[in-house]
Amino acid sequence: MADSRNPGPSDSSGAASPAPAVTRAAAVLNALADSATGKLTLSDLAREVGIPKSSASNVLLALEDARLIHRQGAEFTLGRKLVELGAAYLGRLDEVQEFYRFCEQAPVLSGETVRIAMLDGTNVIYLARYEGHPAVRLTSNIGDKMPVSLCAVGKALTARLHEHDVDELFPDAEKLPVLTPKSLRTGAEFKEQLRVIREQGYAFEDEESTLGVVCLAVAVPTRGAHGPSLGLSVTALKATYTAEQGAQMVKELQQLARSLGNPMG
Repeated sequence: MADSRNPGPSDSSGAASPAPAVTRAAAVLNALADSATGKLTLSDLAREVGIPKSSASNVLLALEDARLIHRQGAEFTLGRKLVELGAAYLGRLDEVQEFYRFCEQAPVLSGETVRIAMLDGTNVIYLARYEGHPAVRLTSNIGDKMPVSLCAVGKALTARLHEHDVDELFPDAEKLPVLTPKSLRTGAEFKEQLRVIREQGYAFEDEESTLGVVCLAVAVPTRGAHGPSLGLSVTALKATYTAEQGAQMVKELQQLARSLGNPMG
């Protein structure tokens, strides 16, 4: 007979949760979001979440009824209801509304591609994007994640963390994700850049995620002790970028950051 005190690996998801069904549903949504194809079968999801197929089937039925997932034959994908929920969340963020308003009126940023992002562990999530520069077309969309070491806004936000937290997340020998020949390769290289960012007050990305593109970023002062960790970035073409242009961009990013953050902070 199985020991009731040990649910075992086949039913581990949600075992210590006050609401196991909700925890399992969230795990299913995360698994679909992380899937390379965006599609997974019942067997795939049961294995990813670590629950029996019968339990996974019940979770999938409930999520499908709520339009949070969509069935395509034997496979499941994320549902359109999530788009509605995401839009509702972003639409109620005062920071996002102020972001667009400021960018439209700013002398320099109004003609550039500007983004606002939130720190999520070792990644950032893009919350909004202002398209002011038709020549700069970015592949990252709202809701996309990017490793912090590959983008200026990720560097700016990570630089605000305590050094012992950075050391824990990025040991010196840690191998970092690489997108271009200029991407940072190790935790030691990343932390060296963080020291420079703390000194100068802004981050610079030089073709590290996209060749031919540079990016500058600043962190937004935290609103309250548990406020979201937000950052702002502006993207420019390397071929036409100048130091004078960069200085103007940083100045306006810092003005926008102050308007989004706590004025007393």
